[in-house]
Amino acid sequence: MLSKPPLRILNMALAYFLSMILTMAMIMSGYGFGAADGLSMNYYLMTCPFAESVIKDIVNRALQDDPTLAAGLVRMHFHDCFIEGCDASILLDSTKDNTAEKDSPANLSLRGYEIVDEAKEELEGQCPGVVSCADILAMAARDAVFFSGGPVYDIPNGRKDGKRSKIEDTINLPSPSLNASELIRLFGKHGFTAQEMVALSGAHTLGVARCSSFKNRLNNVDPNLDTNFAKTLRKTCSAGDNAEQPLDPTKNNFDNLYYNALQRKSGVLFSDQTLFSTPKTKGMVNGYALNQAMFFLDFQQAMVKMGLLDVKDGNNGEVRGNCRKIN
Repeated sequence: MLSKPPLRILNMALAYFLSMILTMAMIMSGYGFGAADGLSMNYYLMTCPFAESVIKDIVNRALQDDPTLAAGLVRMHFHDCFIEGCDASILLDSTKDNTAEKDSPANLSLRGYEIVDEAKEELEGQCPGVVSCADILAMAARDAVFFSGGPVYDIPNGRKDGKRSKIEDTINLPSPSLNASELIRLFGKHGFTAQEMVALSGAHTLGVARCSSFKNRLNNVDPNLDTNFAKTLRKTCSAGDNAEQPLDPTKNNFDNLYYNALQRKSGVLFSDQTLFSTPKTKGMVNGYALNQAMFFLDFQQAMVKMGLLDVKDGNNGEVRGNCRKIN
């Protein structure tokens, strides 16, 4: 007798099927990436046809060597798009005259720059001056989600690289101390609904948090923090501010266990747990905790939307030869 496939595999298969339907619907409707913003699903088809496969292979190899880099790539894409739009401003190095975004305290823990550099070097050898760093980062983040067990989805390309990267702009990044109302308001400024914000927060199914970002919850007793989990966090923090705590039990697997943790009052960051302790978003958390396929579908839609934030096209940007400096 054949055994039934595990529920997780069924969920992933359903999410994949739904994502294909979603992608086709987007293509047919022109959702979000028509001629007006210069993006298209086959942007590099004629100019650099192997761009996507090159990036996918490099990301795959990198994650096989170090699975923790998946969280780094997704977080880097998010931090890029929320500041100056998705224009690879996070990749620019500081100069003697300017301190760049990447040197902000909020960005010092970002990882994965070398993956983007490797992809850029390979693509410059194949098709010089064609594939932007902003597109490389967006595709790398998408591939990191997939290779970690998350949904597969397609994104439009054609973003140009920006020329501005200033540390003071990073004040607009979400802080781990924000409550749900503040998160809804901040994401709303970028055109996201509360539901989309909760779905994007699910990216915290990957990665870790440093003690410095949650130790304040331990100094002042947080009623929304499970007592036993608080003991775990205190033990972690006994090793210092840079000690790391997984954001959910499967830190290198893209799944819905992040939301299950919130239900148990075991969210590491205050900004995570507030999604369950706030009535407006609690039902959304419960929905994703119960239905991984629904989370996958909503997450990929929100990620596609995020990748369209304030993109630069035409003469508004450039295609850097080196992702770390402007041309």
